[in-house]
Amino acid sequence: MTGSPPTCLVTGASTGLGLAITRLLLDNGYPVVATARPRSMDRFAEQGLVEDPGRLWLRPLDVTELVHRERLVDEIEHELGGLGVLINNAGVSYRAVVEHVSPQDRIAQMNVNFQSPMSLARLALPGMRARCWGRIIHVSSVGGMMAMPTMCVYSASKFALEGASEALWYEVRPWGIGVSLVQPGFINSDGYQNTFDTPQAARALSDPRDPYHAHYTHMGGFIGQLMKRTWATPESVARKVLWTIRHPDPPLRVPATFDASLFGWMRRLLPRGVYHRLLYAMLPGVGAWGPASEMPALEEGESGEVKAG
Repeated sequence: MTGSPPTCLVTGASTGLGLAITRLLLDNGYPVVATARPRSMDRFAEQGLVEDPGRLWLRPLDVTELVHRERLVDEIEHELGGLGVLINNAGVSYRAVVEHVSPQDRIAQMNVNFQSPMSLARLALPGMRARCWGRIIHVSSVGGMMAMPTMCVYSASKFALEGASEALWYEVRPWGIGVSLVQPGFINSDGYQNTFDTPQAARALSDPRDPYHAHYTHMGGFIGQLMKRTWATPESVARKVLWTIRHPDPPLRVPATFDASLFGWMRRLLPRGVYHRLLYAMLPGVGAWGPASEMPALEEGESGEVKAG
């Protein structure tokens, strides 16, 4: 695209990766519409970001509400010069094994990570097609190429996002619109603190007698340590997003961290059976999972109270 830099919409922009993307775009001369949940809007001021018409607009957005999505895209198209780049970064992560995910949990996870970004893409496309240019960038995850135990519904939402985005990549190429999935792995940030346990998962984590207690304790500590030790940062992933925007023919999938590239190559090169058995063997404390971890039932008269550590 020639001329002035296109207007970019960044969801989930008040913290973490979304904030890093917003700052980098502003530093590189892109007009940005940065959004956050209504109750999180004060975070922008805390980070030193204030509205600057023509450069930065701050808008509250509940991504799960259709009327909010429609109102925002309409404003950008008709009052802010049109939407050139959509960056769907807002997301949430529910931690639970399959048995501990209720229908309500499943719907909530899919609404944020799949339904909402695809709805925003759908709303942005008419304007992009009219201009014969655009960039739709979904922040996906290594969880969209491989699933981890205790993160089943999160991976389901990212797998769905990846599949729909792949179809969209084919559909809109004739209009010069690029669709990309930026795939971070572990990032050295506080992002893992935004992972929510479902009610059943929280009970299992606090109860050593639960059949899945070892799954949660081992996986939680393992993921937390990896996030602290990785070299990847929100800023390094944001640079991948900027590279994707600027690329004349951006690829569908953009690994954004070393582990994302590593697991991608493992998935391509290893026979599928070997791949899954290898990953299973690498799971933290997997020898303690299953029947061996289940404690005997309480004897009559013993207390059933369990206190969280």
